[in-house]
Amino acid sequence: MLVTLKPHPDTPGPAIRIAVEVLRPRAAGVELRYFMSGEVSRVVLPASVRPSRADELWRTTCFEAFIEKAGGGYCELNLSPTGRWAAYEFTGYREGMHAHAGVEKRDPRRVQDETGFSLWGTFDLDRVIGDQPRPWRMGLSAVIEDVDGCISYWALAHPPGKPDFHHPDSFALILPPPEPA
Repeated sequence: MLVTLKPHPDTPGPAIRIAVEVLRPRAAGVELRYFMSGEVSRVVLPASVRPSRADELWRTTCFEAFIEKAGGGYCELNLSPTGRWAAYEFTGYREGMHAHAGVEKRDPRRVQDETGFSLWGTFDLDRVIGDQPRPWRMGLSAVIEDVDGCISYWALAHPPGKPDFHHPDSFALILPPPEPA
């Protein structure tokens, strides 16, 4: 499923376009493919490092996904252009946050050229979401830092008020379960 993120009206940011392709190869797996085009040279894209977990990736350019869990709470996934990543679990709206050691990230891929930038990541969520083949309610977003140090907030849907990717109204994508093999 391919969708386009839009900037929050209070933080327009550089003249770019951000699209996200979300694939669900199996019940508890998700592949996120972020594509950015336009004035990408105006976006801070830190150099690649060895992929590893890291906190506070949102302080500069970062791509995010939120997945609602059956029975309440949600999972947050962060991808940095550096190759660093994070996974958190929340028991409720901005409550009960903890890093989730049970999430595994595979197949990082970063491509940058004169036409744009793309960042891919595959996450195994068996120990967070479980392997139930149900539809997922998701939020997709990005924090974009420009070369002047300004931050813009991009999402599939923005709730009223200030940018808030955790708000239930931001979970605007319904991703169906994978087709049975």
